[in-house]
Amino acid sequence: MKYLHTMVRVSDLEASLDFYCNKLGLVEVKRNDYPQGRFTLIFLSADGSTENCLELTHNWDPEQYGEGRNFGHLAYEVDDIYELCKNLMDQDVIINRPPRDGRMAFVRSPDGISIELLQKGEAKEPQEPWLSMGNIGHW
Repeated sequence: MKYLHTMVRVSDLEASLDFYCNKLGLVEVKRNDYPQGRFTLIFLSADGSTENCLELTHNWDPEQYGEGRNFGHLAYEVDDIYELCKNLMDQDVIINRPPRDGRMAFVRSPDGISIELLQKGEAKEPQEPWLSMGNIGHW
């Protein structure tokens, strides 16, 4: 397993970039706009690499974030998402967002912290039981 990033939601993108980049010294290394989902992802790094980033998520529609809601999730790259999810389920961990696409799953820690699991490399071929599983709760 490899640590990937931590995500926080930001309400004012320009003010956040000013803080994280101009004041704190982080460097923007990647940006993706998702018009269909109405959000932007910006990855910031302390050393300019694309590893171990801070992911800023800016939802285009205004939303007030209470403390805790602005924190999104931890993300880890895994060698075999299906095997890990099965092992977690066998240990009574709820898979909130099953890896239906062979690429991404979400679970929660005992304290409710959302953890994203991402398949290393290319997505695995979709397969059961994951393909038919629905989401449970939120992530």
